[in-house]
Amino acid sequence: MTPTPIDLFASFLHLRPDGRVHAERPVFAPGRDGWQLMTFRAKTDADVHAGHWEVHPEADEVVSCLTGGIRLCLRPERPGEAEEEIAVAAGTAVIVPRGRGHRIALDGPSDIMSVTLPHGSRLEMRTGPEQRTGVPAGA
Repeated sequence: MTPTPIDLFASFLHLRPDGRVHAERPVFAPGRDGWQLMTFRAKTDADVHAGHWEVHPEADEVVSCLTGGIRLCLRPERPGEAEEEIAVAAGTAVIVPRGRGHRIALDGPSDIMSVTLPHGSRLEMRTGPEQRTGVPAGA
């Protein structure tokens, strides 16, 4: 196989358990084995599903801001606590612990990269536990 350039904004990279890496069409698949590297351009809150908490129960996630600026918001661990908010400038990353609900807030248009094990990942509505959807992340 001859190496060729891959447009990271048009493909996800699937890092398979057997050590192979494949560029695939950008569909987040919570049932997929192996790790997934995703790069995307976010212009609005809808691009980062701001109305939901994202949860990855089986692995940590690396969230990196490539350009622009974002804030990584962590779901309170106990009722009544406030969200934690971490500023993520261009060229920096945050490691989100496995199982910790999180979301992204944009400071402006940004390019974002994330790496996680998608298996079991899901989205939950932010409005409260009684309105959680359990929608697979990336849906």
